[in-house]
Amino acid sequence: MRLASGHEALVTRVLDAEGRAGFGFSLQLDATEARHMALYQLGLWPERPRIPPVMAHAWETAWGAHQPVPWEAEPGFSRLAWLP
Repeated sequence: MRLASGHEALVTRVLDAEGRAGFGFSLQLDATEARHMALYQLGLWPERPRIPPVMAHAWETAWGAHQPVPWEAEPGFSRLAWLP
C-alpha cells in the first residue's frame, strides 16, 4: 500500500482457524517478514520477528517498543480490501 509519506509498505493479513485476523507489515517489502509478524500476533509463530527500523514510521516505532501497531496512523490501511 502507498503510505501518506509516498513510500510503500507491504501489509499482510493472516487468519487463524477461528477466523481471528493478525496483521503484519514490511517497509522493506519483505513478504516473509510481514507474514511472520502477523503469525506472531496470533500466537502462531514462536519468536517475535526483529524488524529493523527503516524510516521511523509509527508502525515500526510501535513494533520496536512492543506496543500495539497503530494501523490507523495510515489512512490507506482502513481502505484495504481483503479477500474472505
